[in-house]
Amino acid sequence: MRMLEERRELIEYGKKLLTARLTRGTGGNLSIWDPETNLMAISPSGIPYEEILVNQVVLMDVETGKIVEGDAVPSSECDMHRIFYKYRDDLRALIHTHTTYAATVACLRQDLPPLHYLLAYAGVNVRCAEYATYGTVRLAKNAFEAMKDRNACLLANHGLLAGGADLAQAFNVTEEVEFCCELYCRTKAMGEPVILDEAELTMMIGRFRNYGQHMEEHEAI
Repeated sequence: MRMLEERRELIEYGKKLLTARLTRGTGGNLSIWDPETNLMAISPSGIPYEEILVNQVVLMDVETGKIVEGDAVPSSECDMHRIFYKYRDDLRALIHTHTTYAATVACLRQDLPPLHYLLAYAGVNVRCAEYATYGTVRLAKNAFEAMKDRNACLLANHGLLAGGADLAQAFNVTEEVEFCCELYCRTKAMGEPVILDEAELTMMIGRFRNYGQHMEEHEAI
């Protein structure tokens, strides 16, 4: 069985989406891309995340879109995943969800502005893709356009798409964008949020690349 570890990881993160309340039921989908074989593993359609078996995770050829392995029907959004792996080499995992606050902003068809520095995990802002029916090539193309130079985009009247170098990073981007969408909705209910400028977000993007167990340089105080 090819991409066995990736299939298991995809199942694990599907369950994490439920636990973190980033999805419900069978909503959304996840994928992992292997650039060496140009295959992507994607969650099956209509099967609850806690019930997905390893053999039901579908492998597809990114170039042709043909099913290579898997005892289930692939997610209806397989083309939306495939277009990113076909034309971007920096994303190797994608997560699509219908999180409450991201979907709320998406229903307004608004871009999410940088009201909090954590949005830098996605980019200097999060654009909202033009509306298209779910599961269509048009939606895939709209999402790809909206997500240029970004790690996430909103899907108009639909939800959120987030990507990363692996599923852990894609999951983190999903969490942070949903958090910022919640902040946006709450602050808009009270007034107008103060938006950070692009230079600040660009600086934060650079800092996040090196975030972790290392010593940062600090200015004298």
